[in-house]
Amino acid sequence: MIPVRYNVRSLAVRKATTLATAFGVALVVFVLASALMLSAGIRKTLSISGRSDTGIVLRKGSDNELSSSIEEPDVNLVLAAPGVKKDSPPSGVAEVIVVAAMGKVGATGVTNVQFRGVPDDVMQFRPEVKIIAGRAPKPGSDEVLIGERLRGRFIGLDLDQSFDIKKNRPVKVVGVFASGGSSYESEVWVDRELLRAAFGRQGHSSSIRVHLDSAAAFDAFQVGVEQDKRLGLMAMRESDYYERQSEGTSLFIGAMGTLISVLFSMGAMIGAMITMYAAVANRQREIGTLRALGFSRSSILGCFLLEAVILALAGGAIGAAASMAMGYVKFSMMNFASWSEIVFSFDPTPQIIVRALAFAGIMGLVGGFFPAVRASRISPIAAMRG
Repeated sequence: MIPVRYNVRSLAVRKATTLATAFGVALVVFVLASALMLSAGIRKTLSISGRSDTGIVLRKGSDNELSSSIEEPDVNLVLAAPGVKKDSPPSGVAEVIVVAAMGKVGATGVTNVQFRGVPDDVMQFRPEVKIIAGRAPKPGSDEVLIGERLRGRFIGLDLDQSFDIKKNRPVKVVGVFASGGSSYESEVWVDRELLRAAFGRQGHSSSIRVHLDSAAAFDAFQVGVEQDKRLGLMAMRESDYYERQSEGTSLFIGAMGTLISVLFSMGAMIGAMITMYAAVANRQREIGTLRALGFSRSSILGCFLLEAVILALAGGAIGAAASMAMGYVKFSMMNFASWSEIVFSFDPTPQIIVRALAFAGIMGLVGGFFPAVRASRISPIAAMRG
């Protein structure tokens, strides 16, 4: 078995080609890891928005809150369904969801922002939501709260600024809230009746959320809601709802990142292959000497293959380390479920880093295989004469 330090010294001697190949692998790993982190961040942002002991009710056949419409008389029927927690009011909230076009700061054009029409007691229903700047809006006023991830990203969405939710219908931002990184932080919360009046939704809500006695009480609640033919509604666990909302966007980001990484990896593997072929051509005497010393063809094959893997893993480690910095970056994009812009963060996890490094190792194996085979087939006599 040829010592590993032989491979390390060989890579150190060929600094220029080693660095160029390692940089190519690092770039591929950085792109792959970043895409996987963003996909994981999307799932995390939406998943922490939902709880298993909370139910959400939508119009039957609706894919999301935006496309759902529930008449006002149905709200009390839902709140009276079995399984709803009634000993700690408010037991539920009916909310209105709309999207409105707003201009982004420092950019041309507009994008959709999600507005949630909420009742006065919404903060009691969601105790995890905390106001981190400003104050709560006065009930029935033209004042709004914004999620901290929207703050300063859109024109008018900052503390003490104003904007029109509809033409000639200005509102003022009086507070900024946080909710542990959930998707609510990418919303504007408006008084429900104000939003209904502005968008012509009087007497209707988009969804109803209820606190259940326990997570196990959901089945009884679902049966009570869905078997009532007067309603025409469907019930889901809030956690399941947000998991479905994240599927399309996270799948798209993950697939695009993987596709781009695969395309980039072809170039990186070709670079590794060229580097190793050049190493074989320039080290024929060394190979001949190793064979003369009694090392077998399989030892030569393993030696050069190991060298390619070490080179790829070194580049992969650099790329993985660089991708960790993406954890401090926030990224806004369209959520395909709600067709509104939502701000996500990259979520670096140990599993993603391991997958990225494994991908780098595979690139090294593929890129170094054929040069290693060539090295193992070199005749020791011909190599020494050369």
